[in-house]
Amino acid sequence: MPLTIIIDLDPNIVRLGPLLITWHGVFAVLGIIAAARLGFWLLEKDVPHLEGTGDGLSWMVVAGLIGARLLYVWENFRLFAGGQLLRVFALTEGGISQWGGLFGAMVGAYVWARRSRFSFWKIIDAGGAAAMIGLAVGRIGDVINGEHHGTPTSLPWGVEYVNQNTLGEPGKVVHPEVAYEMALCLLILGALLPFHQRLKARLPNGVLGLLYFAVYAAGRFLLSYLRTDPGIFLGLRQAQIASLLMVLIALIAAPVLFRRAGAGAAPTPATPSRV
Repeated sequence: MPLTIIIDLDPNIVRLGPLLITWHGVFAVLGIIAAARLGFWLLEKDVPHLEGTGDGLSWMVVAGLIGARLLYVWENFRLFAGGQLLRVFALTEGGISQWGGLFGAMVGAYVWARRSRFSFWKIIDAGGAAAMIGLAVGRIGDVINGEHHGTPTSLPWGVEYVNQNTLGEPGKVVHPEVAYEMALCLLILGALLPFHQRLKARLPNGVLGLLYFAVYAAGRFLLSYLRTDPGIFLGLRQAQIASLLMVLIALIAAPVLFRRAGAGAAPTPATPSRV
């Protein structure tokens, strides 16, 4: 009999009237806090005397949550049909799209940058590292609740969800795909964060952040094959399409940012010497 990791954890913590507190919700909040702390710490190194962080956090969190929920609802609209529309607002019960959250947070960051009149791309640089720690922490809740179903496996680290309230698939031993995603985020963070400031000094604003997101997107694309999510276009899952979009954005934006930086650093013509 193959080795199996048994997960017998109740995804629900407590119900307070109509409000259900879940591990998914708790770790989502902790992930946001971790991302905010790291992101603003890095941004303050790049933007001395940074002001309006509370305003920026509000824009990114609100836009991120809206984007995360809207993309999930769009992908799983059948769950909310037939008089279940109010469940759209039940964020603590799970059901958010990671890519929707990331793209939504970027929109919020853009609004904040415009309002505060400083570089959006500097926010992206700090946000790349921040997103990695935020996603890693948030995925702990997904590991507990079993919401994202992995494909069957006989590997010794395959997991089986057995709790009566699990959102997993009892009786099936599957890949812990969300744990793989958590490891991917930590590996990217471990590889780039120690050199973050050194790379920032050598790269145009925005390129380092795009590197974080693009590497994550490439890994996320491959890991999606270990999920049972349905294909929605050409056999690709929603997360894979979003991952390809992120890679495409990075491939288009990075050369533009390099060209802009090169043009800005062009030397001024030398003044002819007087004889």
